[in-house]
Amino acid sequence: MEQPAPRVLVADDEDDIRGLVRLAVRRAGCTVVAEVADGTAALDAARAHVPDLAVLDVSMPGATGLEVCTALRAEAATAGVRVLLLSAGASAEDVARGLAAGADSYLAKPFSVAGLVARVRELSAGVPA
Repeated sequence: MEQPAPRVLVADDEDDIRGLVRLAVRRAGCTVVAEVADGTAALDAARAHVPDLAVLDVSMPGATGLEVCTALRAEAATAGVRVLLLSAGASAEDVARGLAAGADSYLAKPFSVAGLVARVRELSAGVPA
C-alpha cells in the first residue's frame, strides 16, 4: 500500500515566496495542506490540519515564525511537526535563535528552488504514515 504524501503547511507574508515554496513542496512529492500569509493564520491552520512539515517565514505579521514554532512545540497535537524556518537573516545568531525556538532546519533567503526541494525532501523523509 502506497504511503500518503507528506503534508506541508506554507506560511510567508510574500505571495512570490509562497509560490516558490508551493512549487518546491510539490516537486519534493509533498502535498500543501494550507498556505497562509501570517503567523496567527499559520497556528490556526496547523491546529486544524496538523501537517507533517511547516515551512515558516521568520518575519510575518500576527506572530513570527519563531513564535509559531515555539507554540507548535508547546502543544501536544503539534509538537511533532517538523519545522523549516525561512529568513533573510542568515547570521549565526539568527540561525541559533531559530534552532533554539525548536526548528528542525533553517534556510536563508534568497534560496534556490532546488535547494528548498532538497530540504523539504530531507525533512519529510522520516515522516511516519
